[in-house]
Amino acid sequence: LPQSRKQHRAATRAAAAGAGAAAPGGEEGAAGSSPAGAGLAERVVAFQRAFWKFLRPHTIRGTVLGTSAVVARALLENPHAIDWGLMPRALRGLLALLCGNGYIVGINQIYDTDIDRVNKPFLPVAAGELSPTLAAVLCLGLSAGGLAIVATNFGRLITGLYALGLVLGTVYSVPPLRLKQFPLPAFLIIATVRGFLLNFGVYYATRAALGLPFAWSPSIVFITVFVTLFATVIAITKDLPDIEGDRQFKIETFATRLGVRNIAFLGAGLLLANYCGAVAAALLLPQAFRQAVMIPAHVLLAAALVYQTWKLDAAAYTKDAIARFYQFIWNLFYLEYCLLPII
Repeated sequence: LPQSRKQHRAATRAAAAGAGAAAPGGEEGAAGSSPAGAGLAERVVAFQRAFWKFLRPHTIRGTVLGTSAVVARALLENPHAIDWGLMPRALRGLLALLCGNGYIVGINQIYDTDIDRVNKPFLPVAAGELSPTLAAVLCLGLSAGGLAIVATNFGRLITGLYALGLVLGTVYSVPPLRLKQFPLPAFLIIATVRGFLLNFGVYYATRAALGLPFAWSPSIVFITVFVTLFATVIAITKDLPDIEGDRQFKIETFATRLGVRNIAFLGAGLLLANYCGAVAAALLLPQAFRQAVMIPAHVLLAAALVYQTWKLDAAAYTKDAIARFYQFIWNLFYLEYCLLPII
């Protein structure tokens, strides 16, 4: 390799090794590429680590928790219809969702490699742990496998919604559209996939598997609206840690246009509105929600959000403080789904 290429790779590996603090929970810094003389076992372990990071563990947790909570809610609403013989089918559905999730975050890494070398050097494609070709093969396998599972188990409507999610994930990242360059389409895509498609799709599929006609329940209406707005917050705050690379590569986001502080306060304000809406829903619909759980839980979460926003402001929006704040937003997202079965 030319000397400049060697220096660039060395710099990328060094940045990846020190980037663990900026990675969302579960995404450690780069494990390092396997030496040329490494044995098969070492190469398999290195690939497993790279593949796990490629799947973005914090998004996997969101998908698993969201799916499990919506299914649990549907079962609690219809205990007479529970059939444990459907468990294998449910697990196939979860696997399909994880495949779709992996495809969407993976295709983004392929087309964001240069930006990720600045913003997220711990990611495996940017760090050189996975080649773009291998990453593309993995994405193809994930999308084809997930679509095949859904088409053979869940009917036309769910298959269509799943395909729509894959298409939205593609146009978000892939040229010539690459809608992530434009703030409004970018957050609409994330809100649609994380908010409506996941919650409606899983609830619809669960009721269909139980032999029940589809009907909205107050709790599912609540979580769909709540998570759609929450996903909007994730969509606008996810760019806070990435502002340096986005500016360098002329990616226009709300953070680059409005500034980190303004977007942090906007995101926190939207979430506070979400929590106020949850309290209002419990007060207005006492027959639909457990007020003793719904009200204090959301008041506490709102208070924690205010405290974390104050800490971010007091830290003067350093890169580490922004990364911690963004991880806290995801933790709130997980907690909301944990509450769903008991509200």
